[in-house]
Formats: sequence, structure tokens, C-alpha cells
Amino acid sequence: MKSARKIAKHLSSPEQHTKINWLRDVILGGQDGLVNVLGIVLGVSAASGDNKILIAASMAAAFAEAVSMGAVAYTSTLTERDHYLKELERETLEVENSPEAETQEVREIYAKKGFSGDLLEKIVSQVTSNKENWVKIMMDEELGLEDVDTKKIILTSLVVALAALLAAFIPIIPFMFLPHTQAVVCAIAASCVSLFAIGIYEAKTYVGVWWKKGLQMTVIGLGAALVGFLIGRLFGT
Repeated sequence: MKSARKIAKHLSSPEQHTKINWLRDVILGGQDGLVNVLGIVLGVSAASGDNKILIAASMAAAFAEAVSMGAVAYTSTLTERDHYLKELERETLEVENSPEAETQEVREIYAKKGFSGDLLEKIVSQVTSNKENWVKIMMDEELGLEDVDTKKIILTSLVVALAALLAAFIPIIPFMFLPHTQAVVCAIAASCVSLFAIGIYEAKTYVGVWWKKGLQMTVIGLGAALVGFLIGRLFGT
């Protein structure tokens, strides 16, 4: 029974997952902030050669984007939490009202993992011996849902907002020190390097070929920014 307990605990352990994926939040906020502001920078630069106007417009967009991204992260995480609680309530009622059916589901879950015979039955017995753990395992293994720590929701929102704000300054800074044309070139180059670096970091942390991920991130980012340039060019002419 001890070995079955260890196996069941390992397979359902929260250590197997990341509840709050900080890397995802940083990449989400950083990429979005950089790309959106780069698009504005290119759009304004195409319509006007005045660096002061460009900096003012880009700064306003940077802070607005950061606040917006933080708010979206906050509301989406709350929605995720509400969905988890709703499914938790439903799963708890199923365990209470239909224990035989839920026990069979546990058996099928671990059978698919390769367990059989006495060991499988010991695992099923261990899992179903504690209703609270039973429900949590069903939430994880059957529904693929994880609890959201409400204490970290605000912190998550701040991480996304700060990442968006800091990344947004990458295409803005060159216009504070360089002539307009040189600043445009520098802003594009710095943004490309940053996007490529984000792609590499994501590939190294998760999965994927580093140069393909970097190139993909760069192309997508520049493609989105190009829209801003074309609109600015349209109004500039």
C-alpha cells in the first residue's frame, strides 16, 4: 500500500505543473507591449518626422497598453478561477452521488498510465480513500484543471503590466537620443533582436528549435508592427 500511495501522490502532485507560469506572463506582456508600441512608432514616424510627437504618442500608448494588459491578465485569471470552482463543485457532487462510477473513472485513468492488476487496485483504493484528494486528482487527471491561487492574481497582473511597459520602451528610447531616421533604424533593429531573444528563451525553456522559434517570434512581431507603419504611411501621404 505504501508504494501505491507514493505512486498516486507523485502522479497527482502539483509539482508536476506550474500553477502560475511567470515565464508565460513575461513573454505575453513583453511581446504584446513591444509589438504594439513598435507599430505606433513606425506609424507615427511614417506620418511625421517630429520626434517629440512620436515620443509623446508612443509613451501614452505604452502606459495604456501596460494598464490594459494588466487588467486583461487580472480578469482572465479570475475567470479561470471561477471556472475551476464551478467544476470543483460539480466533481465533488459526482464523487458523493456516484462513487462507483467515479471509482471506475479513476481505475481507467491509471490503467491508461500502464498500471494493472493488484498495483492498479491498490492505487485506486488509495486515491478513493480520501474524498478531498480524490476530487483534486479527478480535477487534474480527468479535466486537466489546476487551482488558481487568488493571492497571486494581482501579482500576476503586475508582472504582465510591467513586462509590457518595459518592453514598450525598447522602440521608444532611440528617438530620445538619435535623429529621426537613425532612430527608426535603431528601433527596428533593437525590436528584432529583442523578439528573437524572446523566441530563443521560450524555446530553451519549453520546447522547440531555438532559431526557428526566434525567427517565428520576430516575423510575427514585425508583421504586426508593419500594419501600424502602413496606416501611418496612408495618413502621412
